Amino acid sequence: MSEVIKTISIDGREIKLTIGRFAPQAGGAVLVESGETSVLVTATRSSGREGIDFLPLLCDYEERLYAAGRIPGGFLRREGRPPEKATLICRLIDRPMRPLFPDWLRDDIQIVATTLSMDDQVPPDVLAVTGASIATLLAEIPFQGPMAAVRVGLLGDDFVINPTYAEISAGDLDLIVAGSPQGVIMIEAGANQVAEQDMIEAIDFGYEVVCDLIKAQQDIMSELGIALVEATAPVTDTTLESFLQERVTKPIQEVLGRFEKDKKVRDAALDEIKESVIAEIAALPETDLVQIAVAEKPKELGKVFKAITKSLMRAQIIKDKVRVDGRKLDEVRPISCQVGVLPQRVHGSALFNRGLTQVMSLVTLGTPGDAQEMDDLHPDTQKRYLHHYNFPPYSVGETRPMRSPGRREVGHGALAERALMPMLPSKEDFPYVLRVVSEVLSSNGSTSMGSVCGSTLSLMDAGVPLIKPVSGAAMGLIKEGDEVRVLTDIQGIEDFLGDMDFKVAGTADGITALQMDMKISGLPMTVIAEAIHQAKPARLHILDKMLEAIDAPRESTSPYAPRLLTIKIDPEQIGMIIGPGGKTIKGITEQTGAKIDIEDDGKVTISAVDEKAATQARQIIAGMTRKLSAGDIFLGRVTRIIPIGAFVEIAPSKEGMIHISQLADYRVGKVEDEVTVGDEVVVKIRELDNRGRINLTRLGIHPEEAAAARAGGAESSEG
Repeated sequence: MSEVIKTISIDGREIKLTIGRFAPQAGGAVLVESGETSVLVTATRSSGREGIDFLPLLCDYEERLYAAGRIPGGFLRREGRPPEKATLICRLIDRPMRPLFPDWLRDDIQIVATTLSMDDQVPPDVLAVTGASIATLLAEIPFQGPMAAVRVGLLGDDFVINPTYAEISAGDLDLIVAGSPQGVIMIEAGANQVAEQDMIEAIDFGYEVVCDLIKAQQDIMSELGIALVEATAPVTDTTLESFLQERVTKPIQEVLGRFEKDKKVRDAALDEIKESVIAEIAALPETDLVQIAVAEKPKELGKVFKAITKSLMRAQIIKDKVRVDGRKLDEVRPISCQVGVLPQRVHGSALFNRGLTQVMSLVTLGTPGDAQEMDDLHPDTQKRYLHHYNFPPYSVGETRPMRSPGRREVGHGALAERALMPMLPSKEDFPYVLRVVSEVLSSNGSTSMGSVCGSTLSLMDAGVPLIKPVSGAAMGLIKEGDEVRVLTDIQGIEDFLGDMDFKVAGTADGITALQMDMKISGLPMTVIAEAIHQAKPARLHILDKMLEAIDAPRESTSPYAPRLLTIKIDPEQIGMIIGPGGKTIKGITEQTGAKIDIEDDGKVTISAVDEKAATQARQIIAGMTRKLSAGDIFLGRVTRIIPIGAFVEIAPSKEGMIHISQLADYRVGKVEDEVTVGDEVVVKIRELDNRGRINLTRLGIHPEEAAAARAGGAESSEG
């Protein structure tokens, strides 16, 4: 393929596409550049595999630290397990791409995006998503694209396309919109209480730019003479489908028409119908076409049965506007909330139930040293709020090996984390590092939004002063032709058999997070706007139920949570606190039992479960860093004696000398007559000489000043 370079101008910012230069053996490859960020995206297709009933699409995002001129840490000094943000970008590529492949395609398809260069201005994620579409078109894979993605920021009252990292941080919105010619196909957003109508306008604004990027891709394909591959479905045998349609349609309709609220009862009834027809097929002669079809493809019966069930459930919702459990389209399942469900060894806990979905969220309050160090290309180097989501197999009544978190767990955890981030107190107001773990105990739809609600409740139970509580609801969609039904608070079967999973989280005043995934090739803005507006009363209803359990953060934290005290020192004194080889700070820790974290700006955070230990450590550090002046009074300890006087430690690593003439108001013959090593003595700074030496005296100290020094450890003559 000849080299083609095309530049697209988007809101004054250019995106450069280079085709035909890199990765010539990949099915399709494009280098997408903006600013000094460069992402190579490839798409490759292999022959299909026998016996699979899904599209084996694999999307990988590879982050190389050389892109930012850095060498990886660790023993091996090379990239290892992908960081969380890389996993999230993998999902960001997969989610808008997957619905655009034909549902019958079974070929192995792999999309690989590699960030080769990155500046501190341009995020690579949306470039990777758009590049995935271009690479797939170049590879001539059946695909209902083109597809493109843009980021929308909000600075003041103005929307910004593909904002820089600094603009994202300064703004109130971080929205990614992906779309196809058929409409919006994916939304991912974090926001600072953005109003519903403003969010709708932002999505619409972003989709207009998406359409420009789609047109640019179409022009490139035209220049290269590459036509979109027509997605022609293979001819399939309908013998089994017709057989099942005749036998199971009416029984399934009867089960769905009971509006059974108990999922287990409904599933058991459907399984009974399925087992009955399996038994009927097993009794057929071996020469029967249906028997042959099932013998050749044993999984096909279950697939067809699900398809019939899906079609009948969708038809019932479209026609009767009633759901399988009898709820109205905009009705939320029963909700119950509890806080403090575990002992206070757990710093905060809550149990959130919505229908059969149950999430337990648990909070740990940590010290600044517990912040997560980020070893990736993102400009942020630390995270002080962590949300981890666990989805064990028993939550859906299944068994499977339990291993490290998968992409789904990472993605759901990140969504709930993003929903709470804008409502967390500042580091200055609440210096703790926060970790919330959401354990999904039972799943029947929207556990991610259950995690949002559980996180809010548990943080309030832990005494975290949230700016405002956050709740969340998941919206669904059934679309048949021109008929569209938006569903509030979808359950598992509606998610599995529906066309959309649209999660909306926020406070009473606005949206803090959005995530929309589609199973169809796009939605018009009118439907998206309807879903966003319909989600608001659901969120507020859920929030009211949450506030019945706890209406404000607790006034105090768990007695087992660390007590944090802070002190600000001159950054030039940090080395003195740490000491050679960390000797001084280790000594303070061993003496008091407190943990000490020092930041580059001189902020020192002291933590201990025992507040007295933290107070003692703070007093030691205050004494070490106190600016000394003549007249200051201390309670010190004699460390050594020489013929002309005694040395007294008035603070860690600080000592002065009392000359023999200053030990008493009478003539002293020998220093040992007045003090011995280890004695505690009240002393006053007589002078600080030009060599930095501290000269002390025991003379001229008022009894009240001496008493104060003994009581507080250190008092100035003015205080």
